[in-house]
Amino acid sequence: MSGTRSPSPKAQVTEALIVAHGQPSAPEKPEAALAGLAARVAEHLPGWRVRSATMASGDRLEREAAAMAGGGLVYPFFMAAGWFASRVLPRRIGRTDLCVAVPFGLDPGLPGLTATILSEIGSGRIGHVLLAAHGSARGTAAGKAAADFAGRLGGELPDIPLSTGFVEQAPGITEAAAGLGEDAVCLPFFAMPGAHCREDVPEALTRAGFRGRLLPVLGADRRVPALVADALKRAATGAAAA
Repeated sequence: MSGTRSPSPKAQVTEALIVAHGQPSAPEKPEAALAGLAARVAEHLPGWRVRSATMASGDRLEREAAAMAGGGLVYPFFMAAGWFASRVLPRRIGRTDLCVAVPFGLDPGLPGLTATILSEIGSGRIGHVLLAAHGSARGTAAGKAAADFAGRLGGELPDIPLSTGFVEQAPGITEAAAGLGEDAVCLPFFAMPGAHCREDVPEALTRAGFRGRLLPVLGADRRVPALVADALKRAATGAAAA
């Protein structure tokens, strides 16, 4: 029997590597926290293997990437598709047969989840939301990611004033927080509670005389593992169709 043979379907993607920045001065705790996140993500993905590595733990990232099957997914647990996500991460992975997914901070479901977090506080008791983001003095991607997120969050919460302050670009968090009342909340637009969230953000709020409430980082919410799992399933579907 003659004829053209149909191409074999691609294997289903069932392996992922979650990558975070980590902390070079003390890499162990962020590494353990990321491993915990990966385990919780895997609970939503039966049959998957979900690995984790921070960029600060020596060559762990390279070793985890090398051990993955071709076609696997790399998930940047970053807030923006900036220099680290677009340049450093692919270079350190060193493989072209792995697909890098959309970073956590750009997930289309994150503004809705954030609105839910704020509603659980009691949106009627919130007079202002201050988004504390990293930003960058060297590029525009980090600032744009925070601004885009703020715009989408504002659409979810049209009755609550919202502003953004940055660690590494203008307007600074101190400037943005000045004059806000006790009914304001500061929401750290970060994936993990590193040094910026433990030191830089609180210190900037103190300088501003901020009397509102400082919330945990977005990436710490209990519903984030399900959000990441959904993102990986979408990315796997896209990779299979490509």
